[in-house]
Amino acid sequence: MQFEGRTWRYGDDINTDVLIPARYLSTSDPVELAKHALEDLDPNFVKEVQVGDVIVGGKNFGCGSSREHAPIAIKEAGVSCVIASSFARIFFRNSINLGLPILECPEAVAHAEAGDVLRIDLAAGTIFNNTTGQTYQAAPFPEGVMKIIRAGGLMNSIKEEVQAREATYASAK
Repeated sequence: MQFEGRTWRYGDDINTDVLIPARYLSTSDPVELAKHALEDLDPNFVKEVQVGDVIVGGKNFGCGSSREHAPIAIKEAGVSCVIASSFARIFFRNSINLGLPILECPEAVAHAEAGDVLRIDLAAGTIFNNTTGQTYQAAPFPEGVMKIIRAGGLMNSIKEEVQAREATYASAK
C-alpha cells in the first residue's frame, strides 16, 4: 500500500480529546466525527484537509482516553497515514483495528514540516519526503497487520476470512 499527501504537523502529547473533542462523542457516525476532527487544535484542518494527507506528530500521539472515535474521525477526514515519534498504546491498537495506517519514525518526524509532501510505502515502511528528497525507514508491519489495514480494519478482515472459508467449504461439497 502506498500513499502520498501533504503533511499536517503537530507536536508531542496530542491526546484523543484534541483529535475529537468529547462533546461530539454522542455519535459514532464517521462522517459526523470527521467534521470535527482536530477542530480545537487546528480549526483549519477540517476545512483544508485533502484525501491522502498525512498527519505527523511527536511523542505519545493519541494519549488520553481510549476512544475509537479519534482514529475514526481522522481516517474519515481523509488522512491516509499518521506518522509519529511514538504512539499511545491504545491509540496504536485502535488505529490498526480500524484500518488507519500509522508508522513510528522519529527521524521522519524530526525533518518533516507542515506542507511537505510525503510518499509512504506502508509494506516496506519507507517514507520519502518529496519536498526535501530525504528517505526514512520505519519498521514495516507484519503481514497479519497489513492484511487488517488492507481490509480497512479488523472487522472487515475477519469478514473477508469468513467469506473465504465459506467459499472453500462450499466448493468442497
